[in-house]
Amino acid sequence: MEASAGLVAGSHNRNELVVIHGHEEPKTLKNLNGQVCEICGDAVGPTVDGELFVACNECGFPVCRPCYEYERREGNQLCPQCKTRYKRLKGSPRVEGDDDEEDIDDIEHEFNIDEQKKNTDIAEAILHGKMSYGRGPEDEENTQYPAVVAGGRSRHVSGEFPIPSHAYSGDQMMGSSLHRRVHPYPVSDETGGARWDDKKLEMGWKERMEDWKMQQGNLGPEYDDSADPEMAILDEARQPLSRKVPIASSKINPYRMVIVTRLVVLAFFLRYRILNPVHDAPGLWLTSIICEIWFALSWILDQFPKWFPIDRETYLDRLSLRYEREGEPNMLAPVDIFVSTVDPMKEPPLVTANTVLSILAMDYPVDKISCYISDDGASMCTFEALSETAEFARKWVPFCKKFSIEPRAPEMYFSEKVDYLKDKVQPAFVQERRAMKREYEEFKVRINALVAKATKVPPGGWIMQDGTPWPGNNTKDHPGMIQVFLGQNGGLDVEGHELPRLVYVSREKRPSFQHHKKAGAMNALIRVSGVLTNAPFMLNLDCDHYLNNSKAVREAMCFLMDPQVGKKVCYVQFPQRFDGIDKHDRYANRNTVFFDINMKGLDGIQGPVYVGTGCVFRRQALYGYEPPKGPKRPKMVSCDCCPCFGRRKKLPKYSKNDLDGGANVQGFEEDKEILMSQMNFEKKFGQSPIFVTSTLMIEGGVPPSSSPAALLKEAIHVISCGYEDKTEWGSELGWIYGSITEDILTGFKMHCRGWRSIYCMPKRAAFKGSAPINLSDRLNQVLRWALGSVEIFFSRHSPLWYGYKEGNLKWLERFAYVNTTVYPFTSLPLLAYCTLPAICLLTGKFIMPEISTFASLFFIALFLSIFVTGILELRWSGVSIEEWWRNEQFWVIGGVSAHLFAVIQGLLKVLAGIDTNFTVTSKATDDEDFGELYAFKWTTLLIPPTTILIINLVGVVAGISDAINNGYQSWGPLFGKLFFAFWVIVHLYPFLKGLMGRQNRTPTIVIIWSVLLASIFSLLWVRIDPFILKTKGPNTKQCGINC
Repeated sequence: MEASAGLVAGSHNRNELVVIHGHEEPKTLKNLNGQVCEICGDAVGPTVDGELFVACNECGFPVCRPCYEYERREGNQLCPQCKTRYKRLKGSPRVEGDDDEEDIDDIEHEFNIDEQKKNTDIAEAILHGKMSYGRGPEDEENTQYPAVVAGGRSRHVSGEFPIPSHAYSGDQMMGSSLHRRVHPYPVSDETGGARWDDKKLEMGWKERMEDWKMQQGNLGPEYDDSADPEMAILDEARQPLSRKVPIASSKINPYRMVIVTRLVVLAFFLRYRILNPVHDAPGLWLTSIICEIWFALSWILDQFPKWFPIDRETYLDRLSLRYEREGEPNMLAPVDIFVSTVDPMKEPPLVTANTVLSILAMDYPVDKISCYISDDGASMCTFEALSETAEFARKWVPFCKKFSIEPRAPEMYFSEKVDYLKDKVQPAFVQERRAMKREYEEFKVRINALVAKATKVPPGGWIMQDGTPWPGNNTKDHPGMIQVFLGQNGGLDVEGHELPRLVYVSREKRPSFQHHKKAGAMNALIRVSGVLTNAPFMLNLDCDHYLNNSKAVREAMCFLMDPQVGKKVCYVQFPQRFDGIDKHDRYANRNTVFFDINMKGLDGIQGPVYVGTGCVFRRQALYGYEPPKGPKRPKMVSCDCCPCFGRRKKLPKYSKNDLDGGANVQGFEEDKEILMSQMNFEKKFGQSPIFVTSTLMIEGGVPPSSSPAALLKEAIHVISCGYEDKTEWGSELGWIYGSITEDILTGFKMHCRGWRSIYCMPKRAAFKGSAPINLSDRLNQVLRWALGSVEIFFSRHSPLWYGYKEGNLKWLERFAYVNTTVYPFTSLPLLAYCTLPAICLLTGKFIMPEISTFASLFFIALFLSIFVTGILELRWSGVSIEEWWRNEQFWVIGGVSAHLFAVIQGLLKVLAGIDTNFTVTSKATDDEDFGELYAFKWTTLLIPPTTILIINLVGVVAGISDAINNGYQSWGPLFGKLFFAFWVIVHLYPFLKGLMGRQNRTPTIVIIWSVLLASIFSLLWVRIDPFILKTKGPNTKQCGINC
């Protein structure tokens, strides 16, 4: 697929497909079955065997045989694209340099790929066999394909379809040699036996034995690694690419002891509270008991998944030694990168452009990177901004790589207040940096002009440069669109080097179809990338999360490509870091406690949860495959003489037919299973034979027989709005539907299948994004997360009851997932508990009776255990006490506002079917430093915490006034109530500052609502007085008794 192909738009259901060029009329897509030589323009032609001629087996750059022969005879003998030396093919004369190669005509014999060829035959048969749909003669090719059941044997995964058995054999082969380093030995040739017969006549028995041992590799000369640098490099390359770094026992053991102590103290405390009721205020007592029991259960779900925290280290130098050897093709795995955006007004195109530029400039082989932009709003503004970004990338990418720039997002790089000359030694750097900064400022002006133009939509809709109406003028009813901005042709920078592929994708949308928001857009990208590039790994990013560390993908590859542990890793999750947050992080936007404490704890169990961005996936895991199974431990057997232990070893029974037809029957059964599996492909993956074929290619790559035109047509097909009907997309494959927090569900399904995930925290943050520092925006963001958790709780994928049958999810991992779905319900007891102090102060009652000296020890021990647990947690995690305290404060603020509304909206959706709209979090930034921090935006989420804050302040004033009037003896009971009330007020203090705005200017609407609600609550309380036990006695007005 070439970058100059233009914008491809079409609908598979409507049988429409057009190509829109920049200054041409739209033309129908031509059928391009053959390939053209990129040097002379002639057809590539077939080989002597009748197959398509391929000059370079490394990159497949299309060159015809005459140009190939001329380049080998007269030129530098290198492929024009990958610079790999042309090897002699069948039918080609020898030239200088071929003497080093083996005397074999076909390069395909260089490696033992019989098993791969068998599975490729099966994939090709599926592609051109029964899975074909509605294909006319113009789509057929003359290539002969083997039968579907052509003798290939595959191991079934999940009982669905065959997976090549060679894919995961590396674990078993490497396992036996982990305990020692084995140097390579020369392999004996076929004449070794003859030499042995000649030599054994001349040597004695001892000499013959030593010679035999040396030939077997059991005995050999001792090598001095220090004297052989190449051997030292090989030894280093064989080492693991990463390792676990356990927390020091001096830090983690006291932490665990305090947790157990706190659990015991909590049990005694609850026992005392239950057995000692408050007789004059049973309502207050019962409410507080229910709240405290819920808080205890919530603490257990949150605390124990942090029992096994670990750190990890990666070794990037070993990764390069193993997969990037000098003089050999680069063996690093390709990566498809997904960036999703919806609304250019809320997600500014300049922000998206910076993310894309940082991706294109990452430190990774350019031919291994493909960046896909999902525009779910079908905005022409986003399309044109991406076109401008592609042009600017031709200058920005070589500048970054030449001077090793960090970070590689230009907005962040030029705005950094650091010494940019540090460690720079090239004299031309200053001049080129100034020129590049000027180029970027001009680029920003062009992007801003596009945004300003997009604010006023023309009456007839947007018109492209060639006069063609923009296909996405109706954002809810438009065809699918694909544009390759950078690719094989036209993707060169100003220095003539190749650039990574950049693809614009906007899936088809029609009013009568369910599109599943972001999860549906991500699944469309999976299929498009599977058709066009099919990299084995995928990185997904939000449009505002740029690469802060150009080696981030290499960090992930240290886990995913590790031959020992990588095969069972479904994804590598990076922590989220943010720019533009105020110094004190008033609303806990950094979320450091979760990313630096909870996620480290999960990494020691089965892996961290997926948090929606900054995650590198294994494609096969998203396709619903199960992880490879390790060798099973042999069952204990015993001899016949001791039947008490183990089981008797049964001798195999043989029949007459087993000697002749046993293998044939087994082979027939396996072939039958392969055929049945292929019949399930359509139900599982959809009606695209090219995409189905790509799902079988574990190592990635596109089907070799597919032309660019066929790939484009199939890419439009897989993003059609009806493609997922009657398939497993969204239920078992890809991003899982059913919740607006699709990330939690997607990771949960992978863990239930037995996969594990990895948490990677490099020293330099891998990715950085923007966070809403405004109070209202922050609460709306938390509301969306909590609502998604409530949806998961009421769905069939709830961790409370899903995934027990397979038994692959570890119990502490399940605790963590249960906690992610039930935490919004804590808002109900939290709201009641924050109201209790005001009630106690206004009524003169308390939630507990007078305590003895012995009982007070329970309270002291509980508070001490809470304090010590927090201190030790901060000690091993490295989180500051200020960050921990901000997290505690926002737990109360979000609990009594966003979480409460999430529970209400979730119940309305489940019980009444009332759905809520998803609001995209704004990524726009204010020109003034932290200007958004002080901006006030009214939302109903502010009402509950404002009311709680005011009634507690009123209660404090009322309680102190009552104590002053009643004398000294009333001050003793007042202290406990005041402490309770101040606990609530201190936790809500950041919320109070947010209400005040800049310079303590509280909005009028807040004052009106707060006073009104507090007044109504106080009057109702005085009239009803529900939590106080009513004393029955004679009516003093009737009996005349002076009480």
